[in-house]
Amino acid sequence: MQGGQMMLEEPVRLSSVLTPTKSDFSPSLTKIMVTLGPKSRSVETIEACLTAGMSVARFDFSCFDSDYHQETIDNLRAGARKAKKLCAVMLDTVGPEILVSNKTGNPIELKADNFVTITPDTTKEPSSEVLPINYVGFAKEVKKGDTVFLGQYLFTGSETSSVWLEVSETKGADIICQIKNSATLTGLNFNLHISGVQADSSTLTDIDKQIISTWGSHNKVDIISLHYTRHADDVREVRAFLAAHNLQDTQIYAKVETVEGLKHFDEILKESDGVILARGNLGVDLPPEKVFLFQKSAAYRCNMAGKPLIITRVVDSMFGNLRPTRAEATDVANAVLDGADGILLGGETFGGLYPIEAIKTVRKICSEAEYVYNQELNFKRIVNYAGEPLSHAESVASSAVRVAIKVHAAMIAVFTSSGAAARLISKYRPSIPIFAIVTPLVKSNTIKWSVTGSMQARQLLGVRGVFPLLASAEAANIGVVNAESVMKLVFHHGKTMGLLRPKDKVVVFQKIGDSSVVEIVEFDD
Repeated sequence: MQGGQMMLEEPVRLSSVLTPTKSDFSPSLTKIMVTLGPKSRSVETIEACLTAGMSVARFDFSCFDSDYHQETIDNLRAGARKAKKLCAVMLDTVGPEILVSNKTGNPIELKADNFVTITPDTTKEPSSEVLPINYVGFAKEVKKGDTVFLGQYLFTGSETSSVWLEVSETKGADIICQIKNSATLTGLNFNLHISGVQADSSTLTDIDKQIISTWGSHNKVDIISLHYTRHADDVREVRAFLAAHNLQDTQIYAKVETVEGLKHFDEILKESDGVILARGNLGVDLPPEKVFLFQKSAAYRCNMAGKPLIITRVVDSMFGNLRPTRAEATDVANAVLDGADGILLGGETFGGLYPIEAIKTVRKICSEAEYVYNQELNFKRIVNYAGEPLSHAESVASSAVRVAIKVHAAMIAVFTSSGAAARLISKYRPSIPIFAIVTPLVKSNTIKWSVTGSMQARQLLGVRGVFPLLASAEAANIGVVNAESVMKLVFHHGKTMGLLRPKDKVVVFQKIGDSSVVEIVEFDD
C-alpha cells in the first residue's frame, strides 16, 4: 500500500487487459442501484433492468407524486416476478433541498451574460427571466459575488444542462444573478445549490414524514436514503420516526453531500446502516480536487466498519450516449478498487435514453475491477484494524473467508436470519460470491404474530458480493436433512448463474446451537 492507496502489480494488470471480458450474463459483486423514472418504469424495462444487473430500485420523491411512484413499484413487483429476481426498494427523501419547480415541464433557455431573478414567490412561472424557489430565506444567505449552481443534475463538467449564476445584488427576498454559461434546463425540478448554504430546516422534512408514513409504510420499504445528512442526530430522528410507523426493520443509508456531513462523517457512519456518497452536490460544496480524497477516506472508514458505501454520479454522459467516456469508465473502476459496495445510477436510468445499456456497462466495468482487486491486502488491513483479540463473530467470519481463499472455493454459503453474518463475511471482501440463505424468524407480541426474512434478504442486495436466497419456513430450524436440501437449492442457483462448475468447492458457514461451524463441501453435478 502506498499513501493509503492499493497498488496493482504490473503482471496482474497486464493479465487482466489480455483476458477476455466476462460473459454478459456474469453478475458483478458490486451492486448496481437504479433510479426508476419515465424511461425505466414499464414492466418490460424493469424486467430488463433486473436481468442486466439491477439489485436495488430507487424511488426519487423530488420528482412526481405518490400515485406515480405507486404505479412504478407495482410494475417493479410484476417485473421481479417475471425475471424471478429479488429487488430491494429504496425511498429517497426530498430533504431540505432548494428547488425550482417547473410544473409545465417546458425547457428553460438561459443565455450567458443575461440576468435572471431568483424569487421565493412560487406563484410565478419559471422562465428565462424568473426562477421561483421553495426557500424564503435564501436572499439572507448570499452576498454579491457568490456563485449559485442550478440544474437537474449538478456539476457534470459539461455544463449544457445546468448553469452557474453569479449574485449581482439582492432586492428584498429576490436575488438578481448574472448567467455565466448558456444552458437549457429541462425536467420538472432543478436543484439550486451554493457552497455552504442549505435550507434552514430539519433534514427530515414534513413532506418526507408524510411520504414515509403513507407510501413508505404501505410498501414496507427496505431502505431509506436520507438526503442531506449532516449529523448523527438526523439518522436517530429518522430511526425513531420509522419505528413509530412500524418500519423498525427498514435500514437507513445516510446521504452525505455537504461539508457539514463530511465533518461529522464518523458519527453519521456509526448511526447509519450504510452511506451514499452523493458526489453531485459534494462536487459543488468541495473544491473538485478534494472530492477524490473524501471518496477514498469514506471508503476506508466504511470498509473498516463493515457498512456499505454507495457511490453516485459515475456515467453522466450515458444520459444521452451509448458509451461512457474513458474517464467515467475509469471512475467506476476506481470506485470498486477504493472499496465501494455499490454504484447508484440516477439520471442515466431515470430519464436517460439507454437505461439498460448503462446498467450493463457499469456491471462489466465493476467485474473487470473486481478481477484485479487486491483482496489479500484488504483482508489483512481489516484484520489489523479489528485488533486482537477478535470478537467471536469477527473471528468466524474472517475464518470463513480465509478458508475460502486457501481452498480456492467458488463461493461461500452462509445461513442467516438477520443478514448480519453475511454482512460480516462481506466486510472481509472475499473475491467470490457470498450466497446468503436467509431463514425466516417468527416473532410475536401480545397482539399478533409476524414473520421476518423477506426484507432482511432484500436488504442484503445493497452489500458487496452477497446474493440472498429466501429459505422456506421449515429451514428456520436447520437440521442435517434440511441443510442438505437448502444447499441443493444454493447449488442450483450457483450453477444457473454460471458461478459453479462440477468439483468446485463451497465454504458453508452456519450456527448449530451455540457453535459456529465452517465446512467445505464439493459441488457434484
